[in-house]
Amino acid sequence: MIEVRDLTKHFGSTQAVDGVSFDIKNGEILGFLGPNGAGKTTTMRVITCYLPPSGGTVTVDGLDVRTNSLAIRTRIGYLPESAPLYADMNVVDYLLFVAEVRLIPAGERRRAVRHAIDVCGLGGELSKNVGQLSSGFRQRVGLAQAIVHDPPILILDEPTRGLDPNQIVQIRGLIKELGRQKTVVLSTHILSEVQAMCDRVLIIDRGKIKFDGSKEDLSYGMSGKERVFVELRAGGDPVAHLRGLADVEAVNVVSREDGGIVRLHIDAPRGRDVRALIFGAAVQHGWTLLEMRRETVSLEDVFRQLTTNAA
Repeated sequence: MIEVRDLTKHFGSTQAVDGVSFDIKNGEILGFLGPNGAGKTTTMRVITCYLPPSGGTVTVDGLDVRTNSLAIRTRIGYLPESAPLYADMNVVDYLLFVAEVRLIPAGERRRAVRHAIDVCGLGGELSKNVGQLSSGFRQRVGLAQAIVHDPPILILDEPTRGLDPNQIVQIRGLIKELGRQKTVVLSTHILSEVQAMCDRVLIIDRGKIKFDGSKEDLSYGMSGKERVFVELRAGGDPVAHLRGLADVEAVNVVSREDGGIVRLHIDAPRGRDVRALIFGAAVQHGWTLLEMRRETVSLEDVFRQLTTNAA
């Protein structure tokens, strides 16, 4: 649905996006992450035809952003970080206005607006002006304007900003449901939202792609290895025995205590589960196995590693 090839974007002497390339498939929910100033919002604005690219190509549903801007906009629902709301307009009137701007035929506008209101849970706010709403409900109105024309692609920049915990759960469920039928690009600083909603993660920093892969790929961290934490009590030194096990690539001592207690990190190739071998070795040598667990790297840790290293 979206193809980005060697995208660059300059603002004067500042290069905001530097040779970015990626694809987004139909029906995929992509988590688009990066620190402030990384270039993610600029990239989304190019995809939505809000800004022209300085170089490279971007196609949306087979259409080039340089030559088919208006056609592309009919295929995209865009919720920017600051939603384009008119505070003095009634909620329904505002959504009807958006439906007209989106060129929805007059006879279908009220049905489209009613559907967006129902989906976004705005039924109890219809008598109010947008400016009278809480920040959470204003965000819902922003989401409603993004889906009112039933676009196949949604670009959502911080969609849960200002929502309370219950509303966040509701909006997450809505986005996951929309992702069954639409292509969704979700930008957020709340990394738990990526874990909860997204199929794939793309991390950008200093205008360049630092990671592009599944959540599962990300959970293995920078090393790409399986890691098992083991705490055991052994009469001798178990490290040499564990290093001799099949598929074990490394054994690193985390700490030792009196009484023969040792804590270890044991690494193996991705996809190889060595816990049964470790248990067998403990039985064979008479070690007391106090704790054993697979370890994954948190998204926060990997994000920090990828975006704090020198360019």
